[in-house]
Amino acid sequence: MEHQPIMSHQNRTYGVANPGYVPAAQGGPAMFAPPAAESQGPSAPPASMFDSMPGYEGTVAGGGGGFLPPPMPAYPVPQPEPGPEQPQWNIPSISEDTAWEAFALFASNKCCYSSAPAKDGVITSMEAFNTYRYRLETFTESRCTEWSHEPYNGQSVDAFAQSLPGPWDIPAKSPNFFLDGKQSIKVPYTSSVKTCHVCVGMGRRPCKDCAGAGNKVCWVCNGSGYRHGDDRCHHCSGRGRENCSHCHGQGSRQCDTCHGKQQLLVYINLTVKWTNNSDSYVVEQSSGLQLDNLSKVSGKELFRDSQYMVYPVMGFPDPTVVQAAQRLVSEHQGKYSQTSRILQQRQTIELIPVTKVTYLWKGKSHIYFVYGNEFKVNADNYPATCCCTVM
Repeated sequence: MEHQPIMSHQNRTYGVANPGYVPAAQGGPAMFAPPAAESQGPSAPPASMFDSMPGYEGTVAGGGGGFLPPPMPAYPVPQPEPGPEQPQWNIPSISEDTAWEAFALFASNKCCYSSAPAKDGVITSMEAFNTYRYRLETFTESRCTEWSHEPYNGQSVDAFAQSLPGPWDIPAKSPNFFLDGKQSIKVPYTSSVKTCHVCVGMGRRPCKDCAGAGNKVCWVCNGSGYRHGDDRCHHCSGRGRENCSHCHGQGSRQCDTCHGKQQLLVYINLTVKWTNNSDSYVVEQSSGLQLDNLSKVSGKELFRDSQYMVYPVMGFPDPTVVQAAQRLVSEHQGKYSQTSRILQQRQTIELIPVTKVTYLWKGKSHIYFVYGNEFKVNADNYPATCCCTVM
């Protein structure tokens, strides 16, 4: 029997493209044989779908063209700045009342900690171990491109209408310094209209649930048309098959890629990303408190320097801070200037208060630490704990 095309302007199906179409038998539904692999359309757009754009030759679809190297900076190399003034660098020790209040709050927030040590203990000594934290932030802008597409709904088509701007010449709205951000921009003069590669311009794709047939074997009678003996199946009216609920019996569904429009607007998408890259160095101190604890607290800011590119701090009383500043500034400028554009740098020095408290409870000596402006407490060997069991 000769295959008959069943395509209409309002509702295209795969009768023409699918040689497995089977016309309706007398009294029965029309069906599709399982569609061939090629009728499903390619999963990825072909390379021929994208035009060659001067200056964007490395741009590909799906994976981007990688981060684009920035142009040479137009700003002069930073010159040494005077070191911070040297006021009184030490923070006064906290009072015993403050130390006990912080300790009591710490114990009350632990479900298995008794408050007895904080109520009945006696402080025998308090030692200050103030320490410095140097932090360097480098705020960068990076750019990458990739071919993208969207359903064509009459958008402007401007490919090759004018010369393409370079990836770093396209204006983008930067967020405030040291705040992460991201922006996507259609590259001007790269938009063109192409036939949808997924549905091959049909606007619809064979339904995967029924393999394009529009119907499935009836789950009640398992395709026999009967339930018990000569009792006709009421679910499928004795046909043995039921309409596919996913495509509503049509055998095809709207293409998810072009949304039934049959065509795609293809263009180069520029992604601009702003990132605040931060590293810090904390001076070692001999109190016994692990340095990791200090990453969660703030201190008294002693020095702040923000400019396009900072010069390592000079003249600071602690030479390890100066050395850390030299190392981090060099690392940041070498690391981030290759793949991104440095917009601003900021270096700060904080003095973080750390107090080691020794107290006596039930005739034994114990210690805990109070640190940071937040008066955080660390007491790894708390002497009054119990085991909680959840029933």
